[in-house]
Parts: sequence; structure tokens; C-alpha cells
Amino acid sequence: DPGHGGHDPGAGRDGAQEKDVTLALARAIRDELLAGDGIRVAITRPGDRFLALGERSAIARRLGADMFLSVHADSAENDEARGSSVYVLSEKRSSEAAARIAARENRSDVLNGIRLDRQSDAVNAILLDLSQNETDARSVELARLLLRELRGNARLHTDGVQSAAFTVLKAPDVPSVLFETGYISNAADAAYLNSPDGRETISKAAARAIRAYLARQSGV
Repeated sequence: DPGHGGHDPGAGRDGAQEKDVTLALARAIRDELLAGDGIRVAITRPGDRFLALGERSAIARRLGADMFLSVHADSAENDEARGSSVYVLSEKRSSEAAARIAARENRSDVLNGIRLDRQSDAVNAILLDLSQNETDARSVELARLLLRELRGNARLHTDGVQSAAFTVLKAPDVPSVLFETGYISNAADAAYLNSPDGRETISKAAARAIRAYLARQSGV
């Protein structure tokens, strides 16, 4: 999921825009994954167009995705800030997000293979909460694998899984991670993210992490 797009450029520096950086990185990650066998990859926005945050996770849910990676480039007032960070949904997230999905789908949704329209409201609430808890655990696993592959290959801003209430990560049944690939507000990071070497290093690390995650989930 390349962050931003269209009329939303995201962060920027010296003419470089986050929406372009994230699209190039997402394409590179896709190409790395497709170079192997057995993995299907979808990009939420293949070109320069705007997508609302809810649309992004909705695409992943509609496709029955096994995981969702939102690719971004960070920005800070301190232009010396550098390196990658990896985020999952905050543990303090509200269960309202899961409840809203059930309401929006008019309670005829399928959540982790279970038809919600065939359950009582109380059972639905329990199923949604259990699904979110399982999804949270898998998201953390994916995030840790991504950090493992980045260590020693790319600069890390924070060497540990971070959490925040990112709307784009709130799908209750799709493990989701937000990958801040670097700081576009830092001259060195901006140059690195826009370079072939930088894109290759980041995309290969992300692809290795995703392959390892999918292998674990399939029991291979």
C-alpha cells in the first residue's frame, strides 16, 4: 500500500514527494515478491491517485489478503532524524473500529470465515474482539520479521516495534504493518530512498520478511 497519492503528496523535501517515493518502493517490493513462486501481490494504488485510508484496508479485506504493508516515508522538524521505523496498531486501539466494520457491512460480512449475519450481537462482539486480538499478534510477528531483515542492511530509527492508532491498520482480520522507510526530511535519507541501491535494499528486506511470515503462517 503506497502511502498518500493524488492531491495528497505526503511529506516532501527539495521537490521529492512522499507519494512518489512510496509508490516506487511499493513497486520494488512487489517485483521482489513476484520474482519468487506462489505469492500473489496487489498494490492499492498502482498510480498517482488519492485513496482514502478506509479504502486501502477495504481493498485488502475484499481481496482476502494474508497481510497488508503500508509503505511511507517519515518527516520531522529535526532534519537530522534518520532511519526506518515499523508500526502496528496501538494496543490501546478501540474495539469501535471492528464494530463499525460490522455495521458498515450491514452485518452480512464474513470475518475469518465466519458469517456475522448468522450470529447474535453479543456473539458478533466477541468474534470481532477475538479476531482483532489474533490479527494484532500476527501484525507484531510480521513487524518483528521486517525489523530482523532490516538490521544490518538499512539504518533503523527505532529498533523495536512501535504502535500507534493508524487508521489504515484497523482491518480486524488482516495483519497490518506500517513501514516508515526513512525520513524524507533528512537529505541523506531522501537521497537513499530515491536511489536504486536504497530501493533495492529496502525492497529485498521487506520481501524476505513477507516470505518468512507467510511461510510461518502456512506451516512450511
